[in-house]
Amino acid sequence: MLVVVSDIHFTDDAGNKTIPAQALRIFRERLRDMAYDASWRADGTYRPIEELDLVLLGDILDIIRSSRWPAVDETDPAFVRPWTNPEDPRFQAKVREIIEAILERNEPSFEVLRSFNSPQVMTLPPATREGGVARVSREPDSPERVPVRVRIHYMAGNHDWILHLPGPAFDQVRRRVIERMGLAQPAGPFPYQPEDSPWLAQICEQHRVYLRHGDYYDVFNYHGDRDASSIGDAIVIDLLNRFCAEVENKLGPDLPEECVRGFQQIDHVRPLLLAPLWVDSLLRRTGVEAGLADKVKKLWDDVADRFLHMNFVRDCARYLPALTLDKLALALKFSKGLSLGMLAQLFSWITDALPCANERPTAQDAMSERAFKTRRARAIVYGHTHHHEIVPLNVYPTPTGFLEQVCVNTGTWRVYNERVQMRRDPPDFTAWWVMTYVGIYQGDERGGRPFEAWSGALALPAGER
Repeated sequence: MLVVVSDIHFTDDAGNKTIPAQALRIFRERLRDMAYDASWRADGTYRPIEELDLVLLGDILDIIRSSRWPAVDETDPAFVRPWTNPEDPRFQAKVREIIEAILERNEPSFEVLRSFNSPQVMTLPPATREGGVARVSREPDSPERVPVRVRIHYMAGNHDWILHLPGPAFDQVRRRVIERMGLAQPAGPFPYQPEDSPWLAQICEQHRVYLRHGDYYDVFNYHGDRDASSIGDAIVIDLLNRFCAEVENKLGPDLPEECVRGFQQIDHVRPLLLAPLWVDSLLRRTGVEAGLADKVKKLWDDVADRFLHMNFVRDCARYLPALTLDKLALALKFSKGLSLGMLAQLFSWITDALPCANERPTAQDAMSERAFKTRRARAIVYGHTHHHEIVPLNVYPTPTGFLEQVCVNTGTWRVYNERVQMRRDPPDFTAWWVMTYVGIYQGDERGGRPFEAWSGALALPAGER
């Protein structure tokens, strides 16, 4: 049995909404139920599974979203970013600082993950000789129950790609992550794809699944080398993070508290290039008067202008062939004179022209995977977009019947901000908490069913963004 989750985005910032530890406790209970269901076999008998693999499919620790990247310009000696040379001691020290802060900030959640290493936590009732379920205590730590070995594995995404970097300095950091999260993998580079790791490839082979975070298909967040930064990192650090800091420092006392809190969730917007439209929506919904709203938009434009003139951003332009920096400026800056409705239309053009903006991977990407073409995988599982979906890809005959291939996206475990379908100028947004996990079964587990997916949504309280 295999369970996959992604995009939890544990951060080091109390102001940025990270799913609470109670959600992990609920998830632990749900895994017990899934393990019990998996123990019912295709012939109708009950036989407890012996092991369960839990794969964290990227963007679990959000190293990029940290506010600890120094808010200084490129010329400042203190300037360090994800695109700094990995051998630079300043970069290595900053990564250690951020990861330690994330681990400390989210210790209650990681305590839940570590608990899976205890044989008393994940247990099942034994089977009877007749293939039924023995009547024993429902308490997980009852000595009559059968332990299930749980192994937790971590794959890298685009917000935690630094855990894929080779070298002793990063091995040291990974050991801390393994220890605090209870992971069952070596301290070498965390795999980015199944081919990077024999143990991960074996898990995928056993369950006839292919796992990939999905940023591989997003040119804003992957430039062909997962040991290197992308323009997406700069968008988060030097546009979104910096804007939030500028607003709080310069206009915070004048703005409604609800508005200031809302700005801390700006990176929850999907797709990210809609951020200017979302800023306008938040200002209107929190009743910010026109003059003050104009000051906020001016701050956004100033930050966007500095961002667009960064050497790293200009260097990244070659990876966005259909999108010049001038067009990106049109999409990002209020001062370019476009109405918010026109900005929305421009974004639609950008989405059509580029495989970007967190809109990919898609079902078409899944059908390009070798594991799909060779039919070695019945399920292609992605993360990254924060949008849960199941898409049927193919049905083909076999000597024992028909088999189906599907593409599954694992969604996210955080607040999801999305533009409403009703088109208006200016556009508006709504938000809710989401939580998705996917189960993949092998052989006759779960009555012979190959997968299941669960996704929950919880609306925010009235007035909260």
